[in-house]
Amino acid sequence: MTATVATVRGVAKSFGDVAALENVTFEVQEHRIHGLLGRNGAGKTTMMQILTGQTWQDVGDVEVFGARPFENATVLRDVCFVKESQKYPEDFTVGQVLSSAASLMRDWDEDFARRLADDFDLPRKRKVKKLSRGMTSALGVVVGLASRAPLTLFDEPYLGLDAVARQMFYDQLLADFAEHPRTVVLSTHLIDEVSELIDRVVVISDGTVVVDDDAENLRGRAVTIGGSTAAVERLVADRAVLHRESFGSMARTTVVGPLTDADLARAATDGLSIEPVSLQQFVVHCTSRGRTALPAVSGTREDIPS
Repeated sequence: MTATVATVRGVAKSFGDVAALENVTFEVQEHRIHGLLGRNGAGKTTMMQILTGQTWQDVGDVEVFGARPFENATVLRDVCFVKESQKYPEDFTVGQVLSSAASLMRDWDEDFARRLADDFDLPRKRKVKKLSRGMTSALGVVVGLASRAPLTLFDEPYLGLDAVARQMFYDQLLADFAEHPRTVVLSTHLIDEVSELIDRVVVISDGTVVVDDDAENLRGRAVTIGGSTAAVERLVADRAVLHRESFGSMARTTVVGPLTDADLARAATDGLSIEPVSLQQFVVHCTSRGRTALPAVSGTREDIPS
């Protein structure tokens, strides 16, 4: 049975009149790469700040390594949190940032940090305030990877990287994760890019968890059916509909699957097309405005409000 690194139960957090999180519940499991996904402003960063003890929830319970993380040095020594807007002392050089991280993170790998800094062409003697956005992002990636912290959280720190550098990050993360398993949480909206990395998906929409499942289950969970409107509607009747499009007498409808053999036979007879839905498309449909719930994997056919 997979151990649990962090538990979140009924968490709510507001800033003034704005509710950032509402009744959020999920678990972070040991030695897995989790995707914390959702649109900008959904509440992902707030949730990560609570998990890493940087802020306190208004309601609910959070435990990391069996204890509350807020102002808990014992818990936080095993946690590394790197974010897109990561701040460093203004006069620090790259080398000083890495040295400071080495003194704070007990599982720090100095050789790995040096190799990563070379791979990302980071000038160790340059002051952080003189770095480009891409180099600043690369510095955060190096800190997060070389920390080898038992719980490592990345809040989109790689957005400043170009496509080649982002792929380097993904490759390094996978390779090092295979040799040194730990628990990783990636918060991102670049879902297609990380879809092959993550094996657990938590989707937050408007401060609420709308999906919490293994990525493998989600990859085959929705399909788009296209063809004549009448034939499509016959096939999707009573199914959970995620999205509808119509073009005159033609329609494309995305539904929660899987389709049965009988469904597939009917689709072939009626000349309907069936296309798999990518993880990114699935998340987009699940977080569209007004959508608040998702049927269970077991195949319940309760419709989703749209």
